[in-house]
Amino acid sequence: MIIKKTMSDDYLSNTWLIGDKPGGHAVIIDTGAPMGPIVEAIEEHRLTVSHVLCTHHHIDHVSNNEEYKSKFGCPICGHHKEAGMFQSLDVELKDGDEVRAGDLHIRAVHCPGHTLGQLSFLINEERLFTGDTLFRRTVGGTRGPGHTTFEDIQHSIMEVLMKFKKETIIHPGHMDPTTVEEEWEENPFIRVWRGVDPTADTRCTAFGEPATLLLRAGDYDGGTKCWVRFDEGNKLDIVAGSQVKDA
Repeated sequence: MIIKKTMSDDYLSNTWLIGDKPGGHAVIIDTGAPMGPIVEAIEEHRLTVSHVLCTHHHIDHVSNNEEYKSKFGCPICGHHKEAGMFQSLDVELKDGDEVRAGDLHIRAVHCPGHTLGQLSFLINEERLFTGDTLFRRTVGGTRGPGHTTFEDIQHSIMEVLMKFKKETIIHPGHMDPTTVEEEWEENPFIRVWRGVDPTADTRCTAFGEPATLLLRAGDYDGGTKCWVRFDEGNKLDIVAGSQVKDA
């Protein structure tokens, strides 16, 4: 399998090129990072690009969709619940749908939370591209455009992504790869949700509202990500650490 990654300097978001073999077929997952090295790899390995697969509609993951479509004639694919949020969407996917590109067998896995139609893509049962649901040692937030709920993203991580084989390699939407086993053992959010580590339970404000800080952990961008419970309605959320202050 051929795998090439580029990353945006501004957003730290990844574009992934996955090919089955030299002279074969390939897909592109998310398009927010620089195109140049991806196009060079396509030409070097003589790949035919069959699909652009979008984990979700946020601009840092879709900004080069139309350029790839124009250059390679490949359809733009995303979850049907976000069809109206893309500039254009040629193929609407749902959970369990399969895409074939030569020897690549790709399954769409619906993982709502960060967005309503967030998708992960499992390729050949061995590599899992998780978009903005799960990163190395952290998780996605539930306050971005088109988000759903904390309960959704916790379920997506614990009951969907963590159920894949422990040796499955995870390629996230930002920064570095990891594995299911590594995240099960080392991700602070997963460890707390497993009951291995305790919650913090300290008073704070989040977005200026009174809340309880349950966990503060490192984020992929060098900042922090926080799990909080707001006083009003006991609502749970995953938010940027910059929005959480000591009470």
